[in-house]
Amino acid sequence: MRLRPFGKARSSITSFGVNSTDTADKDYELRLREIVQAARIPSERKEVLLALKKEELLRDLVDTVGKRDQAGQDLQNVISVAMLSEGWDAKNVTHIMGLRAFTSQLLCEQVIGRGLRRVAYDMDDNGLYLPEFVNVFGVPLSIAMQPGDGGTSPPPPKPSTQIESLSARNVYEIKWPNILRVDQVVRPQLVVEWSKAAVLKIDPAAIAIRAEIAPALGGAADWSQVRAIDLELLPEEFRLQRLVFKAAQRAFELLQEQFKGQREYLLFQLVQLVEQFIASDKIDIPSLFHQDPLRKRILFSLHIDQITQHLMQYVVEQNTLRLEPVFDGERPIGSTRDMRTWYTTRIAEPTQRSQISHIVVDSGWEKYAANVAEAHPKVAAWAKNDHLGFSVLYLWNGSKRKYIPDFLVRYQSGKTLVLEIKGQDSPQDQAKRAALDQWVKAVNAHGGFGTWAWDVVVGDAAEMRDVVDRHASKQ
Repeated sequence: MRLRPFGKARSSITSFGVNSTDTADKDYELRLREIVQAARIPSERKEVLLALKKEELLRDLVDTVGKRDQAGQDLQNVISVAMLSEGWDAKNVTHIMGLRAFTSQLLCEQVIGRGLRRVAYDMDDNGLYLPEFVNVFGVPLSIAMQPGDGGTSPPPPKPSTQIESLSARNVYEIKWPNILRVDQVVRPQLVVEWSKAAVLKIDPAAIAIRAEIAPALGGAADWSQVRAIDLELLPEEFRLQRLVFKAAQRAFELLQEQFKGQREYLLFQLVQLVEQFIASDKIDIPSLFHQDPLRKRILFSLHIDQITQHLMQYVVEQNTLRLEPVFDGERPIGSTRDMRTWYTTRIAEPTQRSQISHIVVDSGWEKYAANVAEAHPKVAAWAKNDHLGFSVLYLWNGSKRKYIPDFLVRYQSGKTLVLEIKGQDSPQDQAKRAALDQWVKAVNAHGGFGTWAWDVVVGDAAEMRDVVDRHASKQ
């Protein structure tokens, strides 16, 4: 299909032809609607487009040129009455023809630049990108080539495959944290020496939870005005969380001067330790009657100082190493949904359970791995890490480098596996895996991205199925 004409830019469409009574074509709107009717899009989308004014419809067509499942997906040629010096961008320009004379070298550079946007990223035997060509007609090329130097004719372009992230497959989206570095932070940690901790015995017989009182007149009790006080009638005063905070507060008063870390962190740890102590078998109440949760909480409340002092005898402070990830402030979360569309002339096969439309098969191992991920009953989604932007930084020979693992596999349990496939192992590969191991530990310690794991297949492609099975069975 061909769409013609439109103005210098989308914002300038109304100034060129469409709203101009001098040059407007009476059949122009009809032609636009024919394009919409012929487009391979859902009928509901066609109805929405046909209800637009011709100016809005033209803008929508121009905005979606070459975009799959959009109104302009089948448009192949766009003829402009102005320079391609601004406005929309096309990713796969192969021919540019100048239809009117101009002398500005700047405009000439801009026009040629429209055809110099790299589309494919195939490499030659030397690891360099293969050259791409654009045919330019009617534009003075003195700025790009010396007169008389025609060069060699470029080979015909190879068929290319468009690799894109499919919004219709958002159910197969895989997200990951973008981590700039992993810091090793040493923090003081309180621990209980449970093996040394003695059992605290609380005798209910020594404590009354119900009492009767009466006013005394002349030294004698007036039994006609006896009132009972039953602690069991005050359950709100003996909520477990309230008791835990009381005990933690008493312990905090004992340790706040000698603890080396932050006070807020100290109180947080004490609350956890008190909860663990109360829930453990280190408190003995030799009475079935007082095993009732409310009566037990009443006993804890009446012995709160004794519980605190007993626990603190076995609390020690030690330094622990904690891995803390430092996230990219501009883009903390990466996703397969954000991959930019790209093209390749290499072998690409369509996928089913991946948000990425195709997988570029660089080796038989990768094809086998993709087949395993596609067919495994416990794999919810997968993606080859190609143009996704997922990488792990590591040190090698004193410099920072990027390690790009081969696959991401998300299980139905929510666990995500970072998978690497290697035909051989080397010291540099070991450095990569050490950084990946630290990355996974830091992400799991953070706790905000679910469970992550990593593995590598070395030497035998048939091991791929065993690796996927092994991680599927682990929680």
